[in-house]
Amino acid sequence: MKNISRRRFLRKVSLGAAGIAVSGLLSSCAEQKYSRPNIIFILIDDLGWKDVGYHVSRLYETPNIDKLAEEGMRFSAAYAACPVCSPTRSSIMTGKYPARLNQTDWIPGRGDNPENKFLQVDDLNYLPLEEVTIAERLKEAGYVTCHIGKWHMGGAGHLPEDQGFDINIAGNERGSPPSHYYPYKRGDYQLKELAATGQEGEYLIDRISREAVQFITDHQEQPFFLYLSHYAVHTPREAKESLREYYEQKLDNMPEPEGPVYKDERYNAVTQLVQNNPEYAGMVQSMDESVGRVMRTLEELDLANQTILFFMSDNGGLSTLPPDRTASTANTPLRAGKGWLYEGGIREPMIVKWPEVTSPGSVCNDPVISTDFYPTILEMARLELAPEQHQDGVSLVPLLRGGTSPDRDALYWHYPHYHGSNARPHGAIRMGDYKLIEFYEDMSVEVYNLKQDLAEQHNLAASMPGKANTLREQLHNWRTSVGAEMPQPNPEYTPG
Repeated sequence: MKNISRRRFLRKVSLGAAGIAVSGLLSSCAEQKYSRPNIIFILIDDLGWKDVGYHVSRLYETPNIDKLAEEGMRFSAAYAACPVCSPTRSSIMTGKYPARLNQTDWIPGRGDNPENKFLQVDDLNYLPLEEVTIAERLKEAGYVTCHIGKWHMGGAGHLPEDQGFDINIAGNERGSPPSHYYPYKRGDYQLKELAATGQEGEYLIDRISREAVQFITDHQEQPFFLYLSHYAVHTPREAKESLREYYEQKLDNMPEPEGPVYKDERYNAVTQLVQNNPEYAGMVQSMDESVGRVMRTLEELDLANQTILFFMSDNGGLSTLPPDRTASTANTPLRAGKGWLYEGGIREPMIVKWPEVTSPGSVCNDPVISTDFYPTILEMARLELAPEQHQDGVSLVPLLRGGTSPDRDALYWHYPHYHGSNARPHGAIRMGDYKLIEFYEDMSVEVYNLKQDLAEQHNLAASMPGKANTLREQLHNWRTSVGAEMPQPNPEYTPG
């Protein structure tokens, strides 16, 4: 049975008198063996909310992701738990807010700078082994577990194989690849495992998706959990030459955008407002093609109806940077991007396809966050929830079934760090339609009604002081409840 699917095997069983008995026995065994669905979680690195076709991207083409959205449920208000990668990834693995884990910045983060008013918070550079990851829970339940691609939650002793994954391909402590091309090397850094079996001209997105297809093919006869975590579309920006040329031509044939291309942001940062990078556009298309390969493989192996697919990004698109750096994309109409707690830094494209459960083409407008995946996957796999572990997540199963909203008061963020985008330490809370952002250097706040002002252009803090005070107090209470570390004054602070 190794090279054919369970269903195809059963179809080949004779339906004679003896065959009926054999078929019934095999069906009974198979039903027990496949009492739990396969689960594939596709996580893209730095993909912005507007970087997919179904959100009417100006430039990018993502037909496979759009098809997945047509077959499943897409979430219009899905959030990463942090505006940078490592903490969001830890929130997916644990169901806990990064602040509760004391793992609040990308690993290893930036060093201290005398021009910064605060010292960098000394958070963890790994996901603690004491945490029971979703991979460990699924492995205990009989799943074969596989991680492919970017890990970025710790090095030796804290790698995927230490956190519940039977198989780890290309996952290490680093947050970006040395190169998206074979031999995957820059300086002393190399993805040696992939380089050892690669070949000239090989492209990282294609290689990672090929590894995913091979894993699915090899393990089609048992329930599996595949965490397919692309290094793309993170820098370095390296598209296939043919795709880069295609998007250069497409841009040449497009009318000039109306209005400004850039917008000044707080702290001398600049936000790009128009998608116009052909290199990045080519990477997005290659990433989309990878999603398509996975979907076709499930169809070819007759696994599509017993496999749940998740699609998500770990933080907002890289659109906001110092004036001397070039952005990858634009998140318009959302404000700002990676590193910031404005919507552009934390609102993500998200899709869940759960065959025979999610209504094809449905849209959920309820706010959800990356801590919710852990309890959701447990319930999908018919495993007991573990609220002592996934303390900050709620199961999205009722929403996926077309039911009511999660029972919680608000969503929270805590990013007490300085970031290369020029973002500075800040935190945020969303309660209903209202969102407050608090900037820690001067403890100023901004309040927005996201239903009326998705672009966060009209600060209501002065006109709605009662709402501002209520949200600020709740944010402070939450920080205390999770033991959030606040930045401390920099004794060497020298204003620039």
